[in-house]
Amino acid sequence: MGGLTLVIGNKNYSSWSLRPWLVLKQASIPFTEIHISLYTPESRAKILEHSPAGKVPVLHDGAVTVWDSLSIGEYLAECFPEKQLWPRDSTARAVARSVSAEMHSGFAALREHMSMNCRKQLPGKGRTPQSLKDVERIRALWNDCRGRFGAGSDFLFGTFSIADAMYAPVALRFVTYAVELDPVSAAYVKTITTLPAIQQWVAEAKAETEIIPQLEPYD
Repeated sequence: MGGLTLVIGNKNYSSWSLRPWLVLKQASIPFTEIHISLYTPESRAKILEHSPAGKVPVLHDGAVTVWDSLSIGEYLAECFPEKQLWPRDSTARAVARSVSAEMHSGFAALREHMSMNCRKQLPGKGRTPQSLKDVERIRALWNDCRGRFGAGSDFLFGTFSIADAMYAPVALRFVTYAVELDPVSAAYVKTITTLPAIQQWVAEAKAETEIIPQLEPYD
């Protein structure tokens, strides 16, 4: 295995970049980080230097290129089995993969109306019937996972897993938009947002100077 390089977008906005970055940080896997500012005239050409998909994040491991957040997580789980990035129990692992895939392909209204923005406080914004339906589903999902597999621990499946990385940007969104949460969901948001890696990400996001108007719908 060669040295790992992760190509990411703006930390303030790029929820997909956060996911594999957090997996690497939580698992203490060394990697080099390349940052490409999004939505600039040069963005696409720069990203295409790393992936023909034209999107971030992208992981380079020697001659291997992996794009897509969830695929990067799966690749890391295979390369570093000792890190236990999926639950050991087969039932828990199946559910963890299912909830990760649901995050990957679903919750479009939440993405549209409550986009990730680490620098802002936007209480009350983004409440549409569709986005609130997404919030309700996420709260139910977190309660189910914590109740069935994470009882007595801080994470969805006992110890940190790829599933937690997939929902970390949602936790940050819930803080930004001051989303109303039940006690289990509120405790989980606190767990995620107090991780040293997340605090590092947020601090670096707040230090960024780029403003992307397309991702600032409430200005």
